[in-house]
Amino acid sequence: MPVSLEKLVERLKSLFGDDLERCDVSFDEVTIEISSDKVTEICTALRDDASFHFDQLIDICGVDYLEYGDGAWSGPRFAAVYHLLSVKNNMRLRVRVFVDDEEPKVASVVDIWSCANWFEREAFDLYGILFEGHPDLRRLLTDYGFIGHPFRKDFPLLGHVEMRYDPERRRVVYEPVETELRENIPRVIRHDNRYEDMGKGE
Repeated sequence: MPVSLEKLVERLKSLFGDDLERCDVSFDEVTIEISSDKVTEICTALRDDASFHFDQLIDICGVDYLEYGDGAWSGPRFAAVYHLLSVKNNMRLRVRVFVDDEEPKVASVVDIWSCANWFEREAFDLYGILFEGHPDLRRLLTDYGFIGHPFRKDFPLLGHVEMRYDPERRRVVYEPVETELRENIPRVIRHDNRYEDMGKGE
């Protein structure tokens, strides 16, 4: 492990102690795991402490661990994962926060990193994770009338409804998804002389 990563791990453990549920290095990146009630406190310290100075939030993504590890996973189903960057110290950090399965929610970090606004909206839209304190938590990528959260692993691949414009009603309408079985076997098989000479002369 590079010396800089060793120092980061030592500093994290020294400052946060038992508040870290996990702190390790994999693929040359440090990952810490914290409880949802410590997000505001720890993220603020990660930004403001001079030894960290994680002034940039690169991304927030949701994760659904349903059937993870072929069903061997026994932990919480949903997590919010934060990717942080310190330009000053040339370091990256991954912060993972597990949330409740039935009511997945965690404090918003918009007041810490303003760019979290759309990241949190995306995670809410796609995974249904609620970010408490977000100034405008509404769908970002799907339609306002969309039902469910499409990146959850139990969401049907075809969705619940389909949308189309109805010229008679002059508006968009939602209808149950209808699919037709299609044959993917070619009906006509053509012989292609480009491949007939392959293999000759070997």
